[in-house]
Amino acid sequence: MAVINSVNNFRVLQWCKLKDKKIRDMQKLFIAEGYHLVLEASKTNCLKEIITTEKSSTFDVPTYRVTDDVMAKMSSLATHTKILGICHRKEGESYRDSILLVDQVHHPGNFGTIIRNAVAFGVDTIVVNNSVDVYNQKVIQSSQGMIFHINIIKSPIKEFIGRLKGEGYQIIGTDVNEGVSLNGFRASTKRAVLVGNEGDGVGKDLLDMCDVKVSIEMSEKCESLNVGVATGIILYCLNSQLAG
Repeated sequence: MAVINSVNNFRVLQWCKLKDKKIRDMQKLFIAEGYHLVLEASKTNCLKEIITTEKSSTFDVPTYRVTDDVMAKMSSLATHTKILGICHRKEGESYRDSILLVDQVHHPGNFGTIIRNAVAFGVDTIVVNNSVDVYNQKVIQSSQGMIFHINIIKSPIKEFIGRLKGEGYQIIGTDVNEGVSLNGFRASTKRAVLVGNEGDGVGKDLLDMCDVKVSIEMSEKCESLNVGVATGIILYCLNSQLAG
């Protein structure tokens, strides 16, 4: 396997363009850095090709060996990895019974945590709008590869809620002030949970469209929870109902 040793190599320049959101959106591709993320991409057939500083690769896709200097140019990590993958997006319009609606979540770490929670607790589709780019490298890293295991739809939330209501879905909003307690609350099998901005929560216009609003009981000493943590608790409770 020939080694690409120039940071100005044509392939390297094309790969590096994927750091730009506009290029990612246009090509429907993104970069996943590190063996674990590459492995998760491979499991779901999202892996298009491999770039590595190693002499060989165990992944059955086109593989390109590069020098450390080239890898450092491509990597967004403080300490560059030895392997990264060029990956296809896992996007589609189909969805099943458990949906998560995400509106105006702007912190990459929060969004990555939300993705991990969604996969862990039975959500098959995330619908997102007005939020951090899903394929931001920090989101991908925070998701710990779970981004490859869930369907993602980009759509205005208000329009999508109208569509779901017409299909018989229960829309469950999150409201720390006026929501009913999760304790004793029973959700429909077909449901969509709505979470919102880190500071302001879900906007009133969207809350008004919800069939029910829920909240998490907690100590009076704590005013609110991080949106990633809160989403995990809510999804866990609702998923536990199905298991019960």
